[in-house]
Amino acid sequence: MKKRVFEGVATALITPMNKDYTVNWERLKEIVEDQIKNNVDALVICGTTGEKSTLRYDEHVKVIEESAKIANGRVPIIAGTGSNDTVYSVELCEDAAKVGADAFLMVAPYYNKTSQNGLIAHYNYIADRVSRPIILYNVPSRTGVQIKPSTYKELAKHQNIVAVKEANGDLSSVAETKYLCGDDLDIYSGNDDQTVPIMSLGGAGVISVLSNIMPGYMHEMCMNYLHGDKNKATEMQIKANGIMNAMFCDVNPIPVKEAMNLMGLDVGPCRLPLFPVTEQNRELIKSKLKEMDLI
Repeated sequence: MKKRVFEGVATALITPMNKDYTVNWERLKEIVEDQIKNNVDALVICGTTGEKSTLRYDEHVKVIEESAKIANGRVPIIAGTGSNDTVYSVELCEDAAKVGADAFLMVAPYYNKTSQNGLIAHYNYIADRVSRPIILYNVPSRTGVQIKPSTYKELAKHQNIVAVKEANGDLSSVAETKYLCGDDLDIYSGNDDQTVPIMSLGGAGVISVLSNIMPGYMHEMCMNYLHGDKNKATEMQIKANGIMNAMFCDVNPIPVKEAMNLMGLDVGPCRLPLFPVTEQNRELIKSKLKEMDLI
């Protein structure tokens, strides 16, 4: 069996910005410390929620480096290093490993829209050349590409490919992946609202947007399930359904940054082309924060 990167909740961490859209390094330190204090099991740095797409290469590597320094081995640091350019991904993985990344989260190559054989070739090429475990990331709503269960089966044969963040929304597909891959590929929910359902199919936890604002809650929900209190985990999943949905009332990470700002955490704006929420969505987010006693 391959070594598991983490079990429970990994926060898909936002990247805090100043008002001038530069990275707020002091706030990053505070956020990472708060996440660890609240028992998250890992941190995903520079993923979709971390606005990877609008970070310059040097910023991207520095955010990973600073996060790793702050964490100082207390939790695994999973670096978002996926790209639609295979060779570029290898270069980014190499630099991320040098500055402290423990694992890589690699989104399916977007825009190019390669075939399933292309996905296998892409990921195996990278896995042959990197020194850290790879978590695949399937999010067809963003990439236009679906990683199929049969493709996971092939990729799981590689020792460096250890898990998938599954955000295709299809529980039947998750069940098929578990059936085909067994213990050769860990499955993490990529959607907060499917955390417990995916764990019920053998999933190891969640890579979570909501845990930016509710890290302790998401950790407890996962641990309840993993330690046998499935009813309590289910209750927590249902209780948080409203705020989970509110975090996706607009394109991620726009709503979760709005929520954090409403909570007084001062994480700043998203970089363009991401644009602030409408007043209607701001009120929705505010109401759900109040429901969960967060403001």
